[in-house]
Amino acid sequence: MMHFADSLTFSGRKVVAAWAALPFPASASSSLAEILSAQQQEMPWKLLSSWREQKGSSCFAQSVVLRGVCQEKGSSRSPLHSCESSEQVLQQFLHTQFPGAFSTSHVLQQPCATRPPFPQFFSPLLSRRGFLLDKAQSFSSAGVESIPVLAALQSCPGLHSLLSELCLQLQAPRARRWSGSCMAGLEQDDFQEALEELRTLAQCYETGFGADGAEDEADSD
Repeated sequence: MMHFADSLTFSGRKVVAAWAALPFPASASSSLAEILSAQQQEMPWKLLSSWREQKGSSCFAQSVVLRGVCQEKGSSRSPLHSCESSEQVLQQFLHTQFPGAFSTSHVLQQPCATRPPFPQFFSPLLSRRGFLLDKAQSFSSAGVESIPVLAALQSCPGLHSLLSELCLQLQAPRARRWSGSCMAGLEQDDFQEALEELRTLAQCYETGFGADGAEDEADSD
């Protein structure tokens, strides 16, 4: 776990963002290469972390895990079909979408089990195995027994705005009154030092190319 954390939090960065596609949008008749090729520039996952999602796809480092979708022969061809395994398909897709980023990927055949007590909030357009259907199923959505899942942890430029906003909130007058009355055992100097460390941490996620989230040259070499 220490090696895994170090691979995502180099250059002074200590925070990562969480993303997930639950379920991963896939049909049972399509191969992994076809599914990812259809995504084009739109990533299939959604942000789970608490900040406003920014347009564009860039990151410094990421770890991605896909469960429940295998690389099988499909009815059509795509550039990703030249890959020999699911792991290679996913790795090539990440390399194309995030050029210059350090990416690790893992593909597991076993899907995520969703039998009760897992929350049954699924669309009627999902099969029992969590794949997309052309029309709504005849059984209840509670009949979804498993789903394919794509999840990722990213060290990305968007975290700069999240950490900077946190600094501003802690500097607000209400926050200062709260810190003086409720933070037992924490001196004002210690609070200011922690605030400065947070500000420095936010700067580690700056790219130097404006707000479009372009890749940091130093991390792309």
